[in-house]
Amino acid sequence: MLELLIVVVRALTLALRGQRELVLENLALRQQLAALHRTTKRARLRTRDRLFWIALARSWRNCRRALIVVQPDTVVGWHRDWRRRRWTRRSQHRRDGRPPIDQQIRALVREMATANPLWGAPRIHGELRTLGVDISERTVSRLLEPHTRPPSQTWRTFLANHLASDA
Repeated sequence: MLELLIVVVRALTLALRGQRELVLENLALRQQLAALHRTTKRARLRTRDRLFWIALARSWRNCRRALIVVQPDTVVGWHRDWRRRRWTRRSQHRRDGRPPIDQQIRALVREMATANPLWGAPRIHGELRTLGVDISERTVSRLLEPHTRPPSQTWRTFLANHLASDA
């Protein structure tokens, strides 16, 4: 890591003197040598090596002349892959919107509704507010099970029952 810092400092001093092309070529060659010294048979390039080549290709037009270890098309492919991953990461669906309701609150609403069957959503909401639970009345009504009424008789049945009792 110290070697890389020394190389970068030397490159910056040369670049400030106006020898930009020479500096970039020197930097490219030194990076390739460092990659070759790390390996035995075949140069294994790390992610930071690939990012270096992507940055160099974007800032230096003639970087293809200095490529020895990799093909220029390989660097272009790395750049395309990097951009594709970058835009995929940026355009991923974010978890926006209302946060999910906690399971403890759901259980508390159900417990209150079963213990007090005559209470509706407004009353349960009021009791939850006194307990310090911040939840809307609409959410409480969604958490309550639908109130099932016993089936009532139709008008025809009602009239038939009452007509029979009048006769």
